Amino acid sequence: MSGYGTSQVSRDPSSGVDRRTFLRFAGGVGAVLPLAALTGCGGSATAEGHVIRIAYQQFGSGTLWEDWINAAAERYTSQHPDRIVELVPIVAAENDYYTKNELLMSSPRTSPDVAYADTFILLSDVGAGYLQPVDEFVEQWGDWQEIAQASRDAVKAEDGLTYAVPTHTDTRAIWFNKEVFAQAGLPEEWAPQDWAEILEAARTIKAELPDVAPMVIYSGKPQGEKASMQGFEMLLYGTASTLYDEDTSRWVIGSAGFLESLQLLETVFEEELTLSLAQNLDPNISETIYSRLLPEAQLGMVIDGSWVSQNWVEGGTSPWPEWTETMGLARMPTQHGQDPGFVTLSGGWCLTLPEYSSDPEIAFSFIEALCEKDVMVDFTIANNYITVREDVAADERYQSYSPTAEFFTSLLEGAHYRPALPAYPEVSNAIQEAMEAVMTRSQTPEQAAAAYDAAVTDIVGPENVQDESS
Repeated sequence: MSGYGTSQVSRDPSSGVDRRTFLRFAGGVGAVLPLAALTGCGGSATAEGHVIRIAYQQFGSGTLWEDWINAAAERYTSQHPDRIVELVPIVAAENDYYTKNELLMSSPRTSPDVAYADTFILLSDVGAGYLQPVDEFVEQWGDWQEIAQASRDAVKAEDGLTYAVPTHTDTRAIWFNKEVFAQAGLPEEWAPQDWAEILEAARTIKAELPDVAPMVIYSGKPQGEKASMQGFEMLLYGTASTLYDEDTSRWVIGSAGFLESLQLLETVFEEELTLSLAQNLDPNISETIYSRLLPEAQLGMVIDGSWVSQNWVEGGTSPWPEWTETMGLARMPTQHGQDPGFVTLSGGWCLTLPEYSSDPEIAFSFIEALCEKDVMVDFTIANNYITVREDVAADERYQSYSPTAEFFTSLLEGAHYRPALPAYPEVSNAIQEAMEAVMTRSQTPEQAAAAYDAAVTDIVGPENVQDESS
């Protein structure tokens, strides 16, 4: 981690959590402290003041989230000199982050006071008892009404209570390298109308540029939720099938669309239209894609999110000024071009109060600081996110900050969302296992789909599935 620096990482076998350096702000002044000096105390009152610990995912060498928290902490502690903010970065691949964060939240001794969470894991953490509702705080917070109703609904659990404050959302599409496409004889303004046209472009790149990987669809367990959301669900929701039937409140198994999505994946790997299997199973492959493969014209296209260009801007992890001219965007088409013609998945992240937060009122006051309008404008722009707030959306800086903002925002009207149910993380893991079985050729698509059906039935119970094959 750059910026304030970190100590060497060592594994604490008793906790399963990486021991790292923390940055704490007291009275607006930052000081680096080793975790060893803090072990055994969650957020609490000390001789120095009340400590507020915030846990968040550290994405590789990037510091954008750290910078956001630092900026808010510096302002907050200058206004509250009796309070100290400690940053608790968890440097981990996608699935490992959720596990490590849950380990921290499971004990009063290690729990942070504020935890950053992907919305897809929220209800699972609520069901496990890791989080507490925030209704009493948001009802008195003026900025709550600035957040879109759909985003507020997304952080409500089945008990009707609110468990988080949404910070941003996102959408997904196909990023493609225009230079690669031009060299392969493909159009610069590429707009595939169905899956067949994607495969046709990939095959053309392979034939014309044998040293270039045609495409990447994130796949397999090492990619975690990226595989499920950027990969598989961007296919599945372009078919006539779905993961969960809202009308019947049942999980769908035996669907033709699930099998057809796996069959497309099989084609991509069998015809070697992607990177090597080892590269696809590298949990850090996205960093390689952003920092080297796309900038060096070694990859044709990748299905990915609205935030990708944050890596290439000045101050990003891999500055690439030419990206605005080199990279193109295309909507992900439906399987056969059927209405509505394109697919996107929308998600987002949120700020939560763990059950063992030492003083929820003080902890929420720091959430308010993190979500001040001007702070959120800076954060959203720095990360190339899509805002969930009306006041941020109306800000001139947001409206003009990126050449991709209008495109990705336009996709929201047709966005699909992951089933907001406690079982989803386990279902997502079953999706990743099915993908990996096909990409490694250990199972046929038919076998992998059958294994998925059995796994989902076991996860949610036979009374909560509907079999579309019967």
